[in-house]
Amino acid sequence: MKFTVTIDRDETGAWVAECPAIPGCVSQGETKSEAMKNIEEAIELCLEVRSERGLPLTIETKQVEIAV
Repeated sequence: MKFTVTIDRDETGAWVAECPAIPGCVSQGETKSEAMKNIEEAIELCLEVRSERGLPLTIETKQVEIAV
């Protein structure tokens, strides 16, 4: 499966990665590379837990276009 992730720095300088399609699926790292590795592991674990609990694996996400 392919997932979109967001990655940004927090106020402490750590890289934070999140998978919007999976509620609560967030990880971090000291580098972008580490954060990406960690979010991949987090996605696998989140999917496993959601499956075990009988929850939908993902929620619907959409993109919207805003004129600015």
